[in-house]
Amino acid sequence: MAKGTKKTRKASAGQPGGFAPDLPPSIAARRQGAIAIVTLTRPQKRNALNDTMVEGLAALFQTLPKDIRAVVLNGEGEHFSAGLDLTELTERNTAEGVEHSASWHRAFQHIEFGRVPVVAVLHGAVVGGGLELAAAAHVRVAEKSTYYALPEGTRGIYVGGGASVRLPRLIGVSRMQEMMLTGRTYGAEEGQAMGLSHHLVADGKGLAKGIELAERIAENTSITNFAIMHVLPRIAESDPASGYVTESLMAAIAQGGDEAKARLKDFLEKRGKKVLRG
Repeated sequence: MAKGTKKTRKASAGQPGGFAPDLPPSIAARRQGAIAIVTLTRPQKRNALNDTMVEGLAALFQTLPKDIRAVVLNGEGEHFSAGLDLTELTERNTAEGVEHSASWHRAFQHIEFGRVPVVAVLHGAVVGGGLELAAAAHVRVAEKSTYYALPEGTRGIYVGGGASVRLPRLIGVSRMQEMMLTGRTYGAEEGQAMGLSHHLVADGKGLAKGIELAERIAENTSITNFAIMHVLPRIAESDPASGYVTESLMAAIAQGGDEAKARLKDFLEKRGKKVLRG
């Protein structure tokens, strides 16, 4: 257990909208209807991630209340996250290093392949481990102040929070190689063009946009969101023949539900909600 793990934010559940009583002081959580808003609260360290925070995120995403249908993940202060807290980097042997990286993998998998979709709201530094955390989310909203970097290569270390798997799917292997080899920083507009974010908004507007998107996502059926989060990525990685079969099965399961049938009936009878733009 990382140093400081036992110190928890006991007051979180007693705060307005709070629901998570055992979070470390560096993470806050509150609810807004069917939405959970999770905030990294270590602004004095630019929300740099330590093991206590990673363990706290893992525990939180494994124990979300059943009626929470989407999560908004954001950072307090001027930055989303400046990555791994290098001041807490300890000397490890090879086996310890592998286990440390694997612990981050497990934590972020609870976000990527958890129970509900996650919208990450980005601003300021989204660097190193912060970018790895953002990449585990399903939708990313970036404010104009956002900048991205993977400085591990210039520091003599290597990414360990899943970037090698997630980022090439977003921006390609070549782009990630260039970021790591040169330490280059990309701005918000460049990140949007590369595929690091899905929405680009003015500074200070990210959280409102993130909540708007999360509320829209929460209106989907649970089975549809499950398929998009869990089945779609597996289909994309499978051979075409297996993908077609899996897609057919998932389509049949989704459309066979009572809620899907009711929604289709509403649409055909022109009672359904219109598709939103933007």
